[in-house]
Amino acid sequence: MPINLQNRNALVCGASKGIGKACAIRLAQAGASVCILSRNAVLLEELLHQLPRSQNQNHHVVVANMEDPQDLEKKIHHVVLNFPIHILVNNTGGPPAGPAHTATVEAFESAFKQHLIANQLITSQLIAGMKEAAYGRIINIISTSVKQPIDNLGVSNTIRGAVANWAKTLANELAAFNITVNNILPGATRTERLESIIEKERVLHQKSQQEIENHLLAAIPMKRFAEPEEIANAVAFLASPLAAYITGINVPIDGGRTKSL
Repeated sequence: MPINLQNRNALVCGASKGIGKACAIRLAQAGASVCILSRNAVLLEELLHQLPRSQNQNHHVVVANMEDPQDLEKKIHHVVLNFPIHILVNNTGGPPAGPAHTATVEAFESAFKQHLIANQLITSQLIAGMKEAAYGRIINIISTSVKQPIDNLGVSNTIRGAVANWAKTLANELAAFNITVNNILPGATRTERLESIIEKERVLHQKSQQEIENHLLAAIPMKRFAEPEEIANAVAFLASPLAAYITGINVPIDGGRTKSL
């Protein structure tokens, strides 16, 4: 059965590149009108012209900084007034790699602002409209580290766990209003984020890029990295009426890398 999001409005955060960009394109392909949010105005404008409009959609751009709560709150308030949102994709680039025990307080504060605080600020402003429409989909792009912490991603592991628990709490609170809350847990995905991690590991261990990639691939049963579009396909499904009875879950998309059930 095809995914049909016609007459639905979506807000995709971190949409200028990578997984966020793929999600915006996929939701538009399914018929949704998409509001794309990022701090990079140039990349957003480029993406705006790439988004499909086969269902006469009306796409929008919001330039905002996820680390600036006041700016973000003002921008989201403007969105709500003019473009009621039915589908929210919370997505932000991950914190820099490194062990938890050497991370600074500032690194943790920055990550909490970009992920948990920003997610809460955005979501809280959209819930009323979702209730009124009797349709809401909140989808958080997190990481498989929710199930299995990843070496040398100390700050990220910590923040992702907090977001997952926040989402599960919201799922229980909002289910009666036909609002679902689910988490997508991407594994290693071909994005700039993965390139950055590979480069840091290469320098740390004094190995070649190919050696680092081979080491990462050895832990993945499918022996390849995910493509952003594969994450976006799962997002589109969870955003659709086909997933109406699915809420409060974590969905790993990692080629089988996560060892836990």
